[in-house]
Amino acid sequence: MTADDHRTYSIRQLCREFGATARALRFYEDKGLLDPARKGQTRVYSSRDRARLKLILRGRRIGFTLAEIQEMMDLYDRKEHNVHQMAVALPRHRARVEALKQQLDDIKGAIETAEEACDWMERTLAEHRPDLLPGAEDYARLLKERMNPDDSPRPFQTRA
Repeated sequence: MTADDHRTYSIRQLCREFGATARALRFYEDKGLLDPARKGQTRVYSSRDRARLKLILRGRRIGFTLAEIQEMMDLYDRKEHNVHQMAVALPRHRARVEALKQQLDDIKGAIETAEEACDWMERTLAEHRPDLLPGAEDYARLLKERMNPDDSPRPFQTRA
């Protein structure tokens, strides 16, 4: 065991470190994913809780359910270098990577379609009603100021 194995953390410290909310940590505790000790009403998180929180947040980020995360964490066995946990987690992670790649392709396709629609609308508006284009009012104001310099406010105008 190292000195870090005995270190404890407050809920505020873990929230700050991982960008989580206290509510989320209490939720994970209610679900049995975290098990902080108590000093009166104060939760005291161990290095084990910190490691579990890191795994929970990583799992959530890539799309695992809390039940899937719980199942993988239940296989944790430090003595055997977590080989059982890894044997279960690896195919799940590979499948999730493939699903995320597909989602990314779908998102890229949706963005391309939306950009094409925006381009078409901008061309059509420019041809038929350029005054309705986004930024047209700013352009018209700038054009008016340049065409009629006496009407525009001057930032350093002297008073009479």
